Amino acid sequence: MKAFVITMIENSKSVKVAERCIASAKKFGIDVEVHSAMTPEKGAIAEANIKEVPLGGFKEDYSRFENCLSAFLSHLSLWEKCVKLNEPIIIFEHDAVVVNDIPSSSQYNMLMNIGKPSYGMYNTGNTIGTNLLFSKKYLPGAHAYTLKPAAANELIRSSKTGKARPTDIFINKIYFPWIQEYYPWPVEARDSFTTIQNERGIVAKHNYTPIYEII
Repeated sequence: MKAFVITMIENSKSVKVAERCIASAKKFGIDVEVHSAMTPEKGAIAEANIKEVPLGGFKEDYSRFENCLSAFLSHLSLWEKCVKLNEPIIIFEHDAVVVNDIPSSSQYNMLMNIGKPSYGMYNTGNTIGTNLLFSKKYLPGAHAYTLKPAAANELIRSSKTGKARPTDIFINKIYFPWIQEYYPWPVEARDSFTTIQNERGIVAKHNYTPIYEII
């Protein structure tokens, strides 16, 4: 499978941790390509209008509006790439670190979370391997998941409705009951800064410390 890491190429901290993601994946035989992230400075609101993504769902209490929207649009551009390639892909955010083998595309049907939860309370798996989404009712962070073109098409279609919101909350089992999750999780988020959350949002991060940065 092709794999991509969403990277703010203008931000040295993002580039550095993305390079760590790429190196960690290489240890498990996965070549990861840098995917340039959308940012507020690149015109996220204008891009959302072009993509017909409603803005209302991104005005919430835990994230900065344009930053949250930019992250969603970065994922959306990779869903579009998945459809264009017509093959499964793996999507990483820059702070993802691969710690074990990634399951093959034959081990899931549409979309599968492979990232260990990065914030808040969550459930652990009862069985090893592929299960329906169990850790939360939505992705426990969008730092690592793999999807097929059929799932990408569904995400793109739904993004044009009032359902659009922060990426991890958008990818939930109410909208998409076919989401699966692999246990034990082969990817972890190792984050010491955020480009999305505000002060209220970062305190729920498992890696939160007093020196955790908002950039």
